[in-house]
Amino acid sequence: MNRFFKKVYQYINPSVNPDLAPAFDEWQKHIPTLWLLGKTGAGKSTIIQTLTGSSLVEIGNGFQPCTRTAHHYLYPAENPLVCFLDTRGLGEADYDPTEDIAMCSGKSHALMVVMKAEEPEQSGLLAALKQIKRSGKIKHLLVIHTAVNSIVDIQERQRAIEYNHQRVMDVWGIKAEQWQLETIYQPIVVDFIPDEDQLIGIDSLHHALTDALPMLSLLSNQQAHTSREEQNFYQLRQEVLWYAGAAGASDAIPAVGLFSVPAIQGKMLHSLANQYGVSWNKKDYAEFVGMLGSGFLLQYLSKLGLNQLVKFIPAYGQTVGSATAAAMSFSSTYAIGRAACMYLYHRSKGESISKDQIKLAYQQAFTTVKQVADRQQLSKSSPKKDHQ
Repeated sequence: MNRFFKKVYQYINPSVNPDLAPAFDEWQKHIPTLWLLGKTGAGKSTIIQTLTGSSLVEIGNGFQPCTRTAHHYLYPAENPLVCFLDTRGLGEADYDPTEDIAMCSGKSHALMVVMKAEEPEQSGLLAALKQIKRSGKIKHLLVIHTAVNSIVDIQERQRAIEYNHQRVMDVWGIKAEQWQLETIYQPIVVDFIPDEDQLIGIDSLHHALTDALPMLSLLSNQQAHTSREEQNFYQLRQEVLWYAGAAGASDAIPAVGLFSVPAIQGKMLHSLANQYGVSWNKKDYAEFVGMLGSGFLLQYLSKLGLNQLVKFIPAYGQTVGSATAAAMSFSSTYAIGRAACMYLYHRSKGESISKDQIKLAYQQAFTTVKQVADRQQLSKSSPKKDHQ
């Protein structure tokens, strides 16, 4: 126990930074990807701008080429938690989505088909969609209809939306009576109102995205903060999520998590302390761990070791075992980060804080994020509807 305690403390204040590049690279491979498929001018960049709150969504300014026909945009740029894949080859008659399909393969993702309501000519998009469907790699489909207010007549507008939507559903193998009843396949209608500088229908889009990719619900900072400490934490929340994602991704690999997860958590605690303008010493770290509960370290060690052993069980260990380990490490890393932020905030202010406050912060964060992580694993392995 003391050896482990000393080792983790060394991760927080390392004499030489541990090489965590492989763990972070592994997380980069598994970042949730939203693939936007649509013609130029359909509104893809506007949608990404609205979802991220970033005005830097322009080709050459945030986007980077990743295949011959697509560009990707990582958000946030420094510690990315989501990747937007923007197809830019749809205007070409010989567009082949094979490379783009391969890039999305194995990642949790959603395919976002973006169509202007006033444009019935969608042959290039539909041809690409057929190939994507045949690949069997893409499981989550969202159909977004944009620029709907350009069609003034309401009945004509509805007919245009249904016409485009039905053609996509036909390619995907979904009958009209099915998509009209099931929320997951219904049209998502959005439009940008320049005078009001807003995108109507954004709430429906957010709901549909978090339904397909539950992890995206953690990116939202649109909640009331009851204290200055909470406000400070939400400024660092994306960084904590990034470390949590890296810990979860590396822990899905047999034997790797036992070493990488504590190192990643130590790196996170070191970084968070810098953000609050303080540094860890052995006394502070012992106090912080003690506040998490007398059995925390023992439970932490036993769960981490057990998760590694389970991953070596043939078949089970490479599926359920790895998924369970990843969700556990993701959740525990996030919860440690949340509790550490509370501890460091009050320490930076010279204020006292009770053990109960820290323990409650950890438990609440762990429970909330674990539910999302479990839903994400379920969504990735067996989506609500699979019509392959």
